[in-house]
Amino acid sequence: MGILILVTGGTFDKEYDEIHGRLSFKDTHVPEMLRLGRSRVEVEIRPVMMVDSLEMTAADRDAIAAACAAGPHERIVITHGTDTMVETARVLAAAALPRTIVLTGAMVPYAFGSSDGLFNLGSALSFAGVLPHGVYIAMNGTHFRWDEVRKNRETGYFEGVD
Repeated sequence: MGILILVTGGTFDKEYDEIHGRLSFKDTHVPEMLRLGRSRVEVEIRPVMMVDSLEMTAADRDAIAAACAAGPHERIVITHGTDTMVETARVLAAAALPRTIVLTGAMVPYAFGSSDGLFNLGSALSFAGVLPHGVYIAMNGTHFRWDEVRKNRETGYFEGVD
């Protein structure tokens, strides 16, 4: 059945809008990232929304949880903005779905060419394939349980918490 990839936007999929001079969304870069990474993992890619996680609402998080609950996939990767990834993970954990759900993101947009997104996506797919049911965050080659992680805004890395 493979792994379901739910796309929600975030820095992963941002592009520079030259006309308006700001970052914006068009389409997801996930298919191209998988192609460039020469991924052999069977996946289904499903866009749910294209938003900056700072603008994500409770209704958006409920929509992500509903997308995780719908269908037969037991292994799910969610591309998500890093600023509120833990908040979405909290909602998913509260749903107590019998699934392995791994959220990942990027600190630099993929479209900029020097993004950590490609590595993070590959890591998230690998973790989703081997971790037991639960909700996790995968960044920079490391995975964390959803309730044992925070984003360190000074270093730009996710780190474990006690």
